[in-house]
Amino acid sequence: MSARTSAERPSTVLGRQLGDELRRLREAAGLSTTDAADVLDCTKGKVSRMENGKVLVRSPDVTALLNAYGVHEPKSHRKLTNLARAANHRRQHGWWNRYGPVLADTYRDYVTLEAVAESVRTFQAQLVPGLLQTEKYVRAVTVASRAWQSADEVDQFVSVRMARQKRLTDSPPLHLCAVLSEAVLLQRVGGPRVMREQLAALTDASELSNVTVQVLPFSHGAHASMFGPYLILGFRQETAMDVVLADNPTGAVWLEHEPEVRRYGELFDAARTGALSCVESRSLIHRRAKEHER
Repeated sequence: MSARTSAERPSTVLGRQLGDELRRLREAAGLSTTDAADVLDCTKGKVSRMENGKVLVRSPDVTALLNAYGVHEPKSHRKLTNLARAANHRRQHGWWNRYGPVLADTYRDYVTLEAVAESVRTFQAQLVPGLLQTEKYVRAVTVASRAWQSADEVDQFVSVRMARQKRLTDSPPLHLCAVLSEAVLLQRVGGPRVMREQLAALTDASELSNVTVQVLPFSHGAHASMFGPYLILGFRQETAMDVVLADNPTGAVWLEHEPEVRRYGELFDAARTGALSCVESRSLIHRRAKEHER
């Protein structure tokens, strides 16, 4: 784990979006980073790091900059100060910080964003979504990954994944919409008993008002999401755009540009259209669970 302080760590996606908006407003006002530094009585290097999402931006600094940039509408001030509070609070006080040694940077960023997200849309090709995994299923996946060397590290990672699931019962709860390849129901993770319990839990979760689970059956044939899993996170903050976390052959990557995010939204919509209805999906999950009894 890096020895850098919280204020020096690269920001979450929310922090980068705040920095992008502050840069846009500064440039629209015809001011330089030196001008912004004079407003905050800091170096222009710090202003650049703020705009790149590399350091925390305090709400009073956001207010001072907006006033200097000629932005006086209360709604604009409220949007950006709320975005700053959301990004800063989660980076500094997130429950997951105590698990730092077992969390890769990308996963830590994801957990941070999931904690402030309003919704998650996900397509999964081989695994049950983390938010819906049982503890035994999580443990089997964690051990099989061979990413952790000790039993203690495995236990910690399992604890993180189980703690994330509290977002589904928070007030307000996270809204989860998941489309699963039928292969997810057949991949025998942890053995027959673990899979029976997991599929039963999946069926139960699908009954929650804030959770939607649909299965894309093998009979659908080729489809645009076959290349791999991805997640699309949506946020309550009005200035925050949706972001995508997608797997590729070299690992998971963040996609933040509007055309990329829009493309994944279209992929997900197509997957939902091709998937079975929620009722039909529960029926298929139940049938596949019975096959793990053999």
